[in-house]
Amino acid sequence: MQQVLKLYVNNTMLEVDKMLEKCGDFNRQQLIMLLLSSLINLLSALHDISYAIVYTVPKHWCADGLGSGPPPPNADECKPFYTNSSTSDSCKEYNYDHYMGFQSFVSEMNWICDKAWKEKLGNYVAHAGLAIGSPVMGYLSDRLGRVPILVFANVMTILDNFLTIFGISLELFCVVQFITGFVVISNFSIICIIIVEYMRPSLRTVCLSICYGFFLCLGMIITPWIAILLGSWRRFMLLEMLPIILIPFFFYFVPESVQWLISRQKYDLAIESLRRVAKINGRQIDDSVYEEFIEDCKINQKNTKTNPNLLHLFRMPRLRRTLLILLFEFNIVNYRYEVEISPFVFISLTATAVLPSSLAAIVLQDRIGRKGLAFTIVILMCIFLLVSGVVFSSTANRSRRVLVTFYVIGSFFHNLALGSNTLYSLELLPTCIRGQALGVLATMALTAQICPYCIFDMCQIFLLPEILVGVLALLVAGLILLLPETLDRTLPCSLEDGEQLGINDHWYTFRCMEKRTQTEELDSSLAPQNQM
Repeated sequence: MQQVLKLYVNNTMLEVDKMLEKCGDFNRQQLIMLLLSSLINLLSALHDISYAIVYTVPKHWCADGLGSGPPPPNADECKPFYTNSSTSDSCKEYNYDHYMGFQSFVSEMNWICDKAWKEKLGNYVAHAGLAIGSPVMGYLSDRLGRVPILVFANVMTILDNFLTIFGISLELFCVVQFITGFVVISNFSIICIIIVEYMRPSLRTVCLSICYGFFLCLGMIITPWIAILLGSWRRFMLLEMLPIILIPFFFYFVPESVQWLISRQKYDLAIESLRRVAKINGRQIDDSVYEEFIEDCKINQKNTKTNPNLLHLFRMPRLRRTLLILLFEFNIVNYRYEVEISPFVFISLTATAVLPSSLAAIVLQDRIGRKGLAFTIVILMCIFLLVSGVVFSSTANRSRRVLVTFYVIGSFFHNLALGSNTLYSLELLPTCIRGQALGVLATMALTAQICPYCIFDMCQIFLLPEILVGVLALLVAGLILLLPETLDRTLPCSLEDGEQLGINDHWYTFRCMEKRTQTEELDSSLAPQNQM
């Protein structure tokens, strides 16, 4: 009975995969989609990284009583160099040593010293927007569609850039930062969802790695130097905003996800999307094929919930366990400490780890499987964190060179884990709640940016933060063994599909130990037909 249920719940997405194969699951339409998605990812990299550049705090000193030349040896950042009973301790003017001539927002507004709280307030508001916006935008993408929410996120990006350039009040600054945080993750997450739902299973890793790794790396490399070339944060944000204006035209080139439309039982719109894909790919398909496809989908979805949300997922024991493990994993693999160096150099160093990690994902993820790679990464991170804790236990080893070296190595593991785990999560989570679940995972990843400071305060006496996180990583590795393998398997559509995914897998089941054959679903999909 269990096997029959497994065959039944997977039939819907099997039909979608077969239909996409007939229309072309890697042809002109998918290449256009990959090109546009990569462009959006490049522009998203420019926008995401711009915060560290636009709001950087350059070296500064109080200019009261001093000229415009270099500061005296003992000049204070916030207090006048020359003081007496008739002068105030507060500074009125500042001089800045702009990094390679780039004027930041902070230096123009003089939000330093006693006004530094204003920029920090904006940063807190942006994080609050991200924590709220990621699940909300994910929910909207599950209710209204992938493409409309992607376009909406980019329109809001244009708006907040415009308001930042032409508005300078603290209240408006906080509003803009909230909007930025609200939509910032949506570009990356929705692009990943569209790619996974339209590409054939064997090409998901390659396409996602190209879109994420190559173009994100390119964006991180060129962004600091574009900013330096322009010399001003206003010109930089204006240049960043102009290409994003093209994103709304995404509507005309990329049809809505067929898998999402079928999961929402919008069959007429699904047929329209399939016809567009077939036309662009040069495929001729009879109307009877579409009609048969829709009839099969209606039969398979007869008892499927039409408007599920994330709360319904927690009623499913196996799906609930899967999501909780992913939440814990995303928190641990996103742990990173920061190095106090110029943000321009910092971004360039981070970029050096992005491309190698994407190449490693392409080589490994389809060979050892999603579960195998996720387990391996966390074990390696555990070892790396424990070694870091031992090395950093000596104050003499906390030199900038050692910190930078360990940071680059840690960034490699971080980016490899982020890319591979994103794909793994998308394949584990059902189409009907994929957007909102990924949004919750993004919010959990945000907490990993706060944890290092909390952990550091708790561990000053008896442990280093790296050692504690390394032990937690070992626990995560054990929990990953409870997840099913998704390599070469059909994406789950409904909550029932997700609940039955890999139900016969064991904790010690790894795809790299099995003989590579066709997917279980494709092998067994003929069984109901033979019985009939």
